[in-house]
Amino acid sequence: MKTRKLGRNLEVSALGLGCMSMSALYGPPADKDEMVRLIRAAFERGVTLFDTAESYGPFANEELLGEALAPIRDQVTVATKFGFDIDLVTGERLGGTNSLPSHIKAAVEGSLRRLRTDRIDLLYQHRVDPAVPIEDVAGAVKDLIAQGKVKHFGLSEAGAQTIRRAHAVQPLAAVQSEYSLFWRGPEVELLGVLEELGIGFVPFSPLGAGFLTGKIDESTQFDATDFRNLVPRFAPAARKANLALVDVVKAVATRKGATPAQVALAWLLAQRPWIVPIPGTTKRRRMEENLGSVDLELTPEELDQVNREVSKIDVLGERLPEAALKMTGR
Repeated sequence: MKTRKLGRNLEVSALGLGCMSMSALYGPPADKDEMVRLIRAAFERGVTLFDTAESYGPFANEELLGEALAPIRDQVTVATKFGFDIDLVTGERLGGTNSLPSHIKAAVEGSLRRLRTDRIDLLYQHRVDPAVPIEDVAGAVKDLIAQGKVKHFGLSEAGAQTIRRAHAVQPLAAVQSEYSLFWRGPEVELLGVLEELGIGFVPFSPLGAGFLTGKIDESTQFDATDFRNLVPRFAPAARKANLALVDVVKAVATRKGATPAQVALAWLLAQRPWIVPIPGTTKRRRMEENLGSVDLELTPEELDQVNREVSKIDVLGERLPEAALKMTGR
């Protein structure tokens, strides 16, 4: 497995594994024992970056990852997140965000316990809390780093000025946000800021929440608990229109003898050497397929062609429900 560097000195596999879908948001939780085997199989294939959050479940995903990685803990990078207002005893979602320093430190204790570890390799603020200055958040994480409970600091879905202010207090190793051929918003400003400051980028939903795999069309039925039922760009009419984007990816995949998912991930990997996507899956064959993207080289001509053709397509529908969108870019 090839490796990449996030920030100053956090070296990880070129492709990580997003674990959220194993426990939350994409329908009912998957079988726990099967997911333990999947996580360990990913490690055997060279994956060293595993991404979770206290809010996935809540708590269940961290517990799953803690169990799966316990035998290999010192050989992997564990990333988790704080920041939503969750009762740290019951796991009840209280609504909104909570990044009060006291809450951050208490949340980290819970994450450490569930992850069966004495340190978190990469700790993200899950969403910016408008009620707490980002300098206070960065200061709290800096304290945790000094105590050895956290190794590296990150932000998720944060705006450029927030990133700059946080980085001035405690250098960021990574910023996590959505980025794919289905959502190219980070190209407007974010990527330039990260390059300037030497911060790595960890795109989530690098396959457009599954859309870029070519396995979803306007007739696809999602489970009643799947969050995509609430996402405007996954409405049937939007999906039908957005299939033009998938057609571009499929055409390249056919010429390269690859799958659409591999092409979409290879395109993302080609954008910057400090980008580490974290596709998620509950199926081993999909995990294996995704890893094939690391060795799929797209030529400059092929990348230019994809960019030209995609630029002609207006993706229909917002990437998140309105309430969730309001929590991004702050």
